[in-house]
Amino acid sequence: MNDEVIWLTGCASGVGLHLTGAFLKRGYRVVASDINIGELERLANHHNWDSQRVLVCHLDITSLESWESAYQQTISQWGRVDRLLNIAGYLKPGFIHETSKDEIDRHIDINVKGLIIGSQLLARHMVKSGHGHIINIASLAGVAPIPGISLYSTSKFAVRGFSLALAQELKEHNVKVTVICPDAIQTPMLDLQEDYDEAVLTFSGPEPLTVDDIEQSVFNDVIPNAPLEISLPKSRGVLAKLGNAFPATTLLIGDILAKKGKKAQQKRKAKQN
Repeated sequence: MNDEVIWLTGCASGVGLHLTGAFLKRGYRVVASDINIGELERLANHHNWDSQRVLVCHLDITSLESWESAYQQTISQWGRVDRLLNIAGYLKPGFIHETSKDEIDRHIDINVKGLIIGSQLLARHMVKSGHGHIINIASLAGVAPIPGISLYSTSKFAVRGFSLALAQELKEHNVKVTVICPDAIQTPMLDLQEDYDEAVLTFSGPEPLTVDDIEQSVFNDVIPNAPLEISLPKSRGVLAKLGNAFPATTLLIGDILAKKGKKAQQKRKAKQN
């Protein structure tokens, strides 16, 4: 058994759901949180999560009051939090000139403000404790700009920048920060993008990562080594950083990648049918 307490957000689907099970399998004590508490409780029963090792709680990450309530539940049960893994996120494809203000607010409130609010709350706890580890899920769309999902890309640029700055702020307090920048992952969020022509660049890479790929990276590197930043896969991370360093190149090769992505997107849709 591992006495560490790790708090995960976005646990009712995708990466969060998978990693909750992975941490429990390895004996961690887990705070599994999500805004959809009914679905999260159903999944906890379905997967037979050990109620002695998991605290299932409601969390609206955009609300400080919700964070504080979940935090008090966690402290009451286990007295501490050793690691925070911010996974919860939101994405809806669309060109910015066709996007509503509500979509702007939703991307920023969930992907940026919610993550920062939680990081601030747990950073205060970890500074007092003299140790801790905050792990934020960004995206390669936060390293190189992706048109068609510009709001998501913007929000993930913010997550990456915040994480890199936070690591410097917390270094002297023995609190580590890691930002994970994955390529597309085979989750419901990726499935959603199949029906949007705006999202063709999402499909321009090789086969999507799997939740198992994320699990392997988390347990083989992130947990034992607490690196500042990880790109998955590394080869795509290098390309993304080149695009970031020389942004004009993205304008030159964008059409080529869009055609490639369109073919892959259509192939995925054909398989579904």
